[in-house]
Amino acid sequence: MKIVVFIKQVLDNTKLRFSDGKPVLEGVPMMMNPFDEYALETALRLKEQAGGDATVTVLSLGAPNAKEMIKKTIAAGADAAFLLSDAGLNDGDSLTTARALAKGVQTLVPDAGVLLFGQMALDDAAGQVGPMLAECLAMPSVTYGKDAKFNGENLIVFRETERGTEEVSIQLPAVACMMKCEYELRSSNIKGVMKANKTEIPIKTLADLGLEPALAGVAGSVTRVSKTWQRPAKAGGKIVDGADPAVAVGQLLDFLKEAKVL
Repeated sequence: MKIVVFIKQVLDNTKLRFSDGKPVLEGVPMMMNPFDEYALETALRLKEQAGGDATVTVLSLGAPNAKEMIKKTIAAGADAAFLLSDAGLNDGDSLTTARALAKGVQTLVPDAGVLLFGQMALDDAAGQVGPMLAECLAMPSVTYGKDAKFNGENLIVFRETERGTEEVSIQLPAVACMMKCEYELRSSNIKGVMKANKTEIPIKTLADLGLEPALAGVAGSVTRVSKTWQRPAKAGGKIVDGADPAVAVGQLLDFLKEAKVL
């Protein structure tokens, strides 16, 4: 069983600040997208369940400096990793990203059985690339996964819904997008760190993928970011005095009427 997990390097948004309505990127550290950590741990658990010659391959699309972040996936237990990096891939939207990653799968791991994403990335929170890649590869997909396991030729995904946990069985090959799980990404041991330090992360370009420049990056994007801004600070909330239930109910009704909820 060949398992592919997609990892994205993102800005640490807890360190992000704005000036004149624009984000200031200088000095902001980069990190692995947190939801992708859950996808990676899920991949490693599936590898252990499958046993035999099961492997985990990491694919990432980004700048060359993402190599160090990708090496952390090798230290955690991934078997191989590739970085898709090319000026022609820069500043693409969800569709061009999905298209490039799909080409990466077809070129580098054509017989992949399970493809795992984090549900969304912290930088745009779009949650679109996983399902779009599934469409590019004509595979079934499931979102909001909390856990996954093999059941014969199928993948069972436990997904989070408004009504509780839902169990979905999908035929392989398939794509699953993982939310925050009950488990965290395992810590790297000395052996893993040593392997990561020795592992070269190959960079693949548009030419390597056989992807036309007109279908990649800005040139192939069908959407554009027209504006970014900082979310306004939250205003102080209103406190309902709970000492007297009757008074509390009256205050709550008044607040709801002010907000035009009632």
